[in-house]
Amino acid sequence: MNQGTTAIRGTVCRGLFGGLLVLMGATQARAEVKTQEIEYKQGATTLQGFLAYDDAGAAKKPGILVVHEWWGHNQHARTQAERLAKAGYVAFALDMYGKGKVTTHPKDATAFMEEATKDPQVVAARFNAALDLLKQQPQVNPDQIAAVGYCFGGTVSLNMLRAGAPLKAVATFHAGLKPGGAAAEKGKIKAPILVQTGGADPFVPKDQVQAFEKEMKDAGVKVQLVTYPLAKHSFTNPDADKAGMEALAYNADAEKKSFPVLLKFLKAALNAKAAGVSAPDAKVAPAIKVAPAMPAPAPAK
Repeated sequence: MNQGTTAIRGTVCRGLFGGLLVLMGATQARAEVKTQEIEYKQGATTLQGFLAYDDAGAAKKPGILVVHEWWGHNQHARTQAERLAKAGYVAFALDMYGKGKVTTHPKDATAFMEEATKDPQVVAARFNAALDLLKQQPQVNPDQIAAVGYCFGGTVSLNMLRAGAPLKAVATFHAGLKPGGAAAEKGKIKAPILVQTGGADPFVPKDQVQAFEKEMKDAGVKVQLVTYPLAKHSFTNPDADKAGMEALAYNADAEKKSFPVLLKFLKAALNAKAAGVSAPDAKVAPAIKVAPAMPAPAPAK
């Protein structure tokens, strides 16, 4: 092999390697998630939300409202918004309590929740304020909006759907399932529902899950139910154990399994070609029933 041939091959290899680096850099840039804190109002109350999205491409994407646990608008809610953004959605972690009302103490969380929910009209107004804001984002397809709620936030999302909120899908994690007002009416709910719950959650016992299933069956609603036998309440939150309540515990296995289930459900419900969703498009799966592996423990006092 002469020196000229060696030099040409070396140049070609360097060119290919450089091209690969450029492509890798472009891919990384396309995958970058943008985040933004947004203050908004409901009446005289200032609320603080968190928007997350991947700005790759000009096509509008489905929007997801992320509704926080009873702790308030905390890092857990923001993390879920970022995870959904990485999957190709525009996610908005809303605020149901008011700017700055976030805690790690159960007593304060209860007070915040009771204050925010004492007037059902306020609950609806704050949810709808966030819904309207999300629809107005230039990256969002306003006709493709879903809600994903955790604990208190899941209960809020289900009640808003029962009341007729224009959502294409609702997914909940460790949420209370009792209706906060009227039960679901037959023919009123068109959106599918995903419920992921813990088999060892004393706040959402088996009879409550069964009553919810019956309520939705009677109303003609498509429901996918997944129960994680060993999971307690708040199983998706890594900080759950810090609350000092026996009923609350992070469950890494349930958390790891539950997020892909959410993505598959959203892809089917929103007909979205979202990044990171490898499951094929399909109709919402039938209910999955898993018997609890242990009796639900009593809440710690």
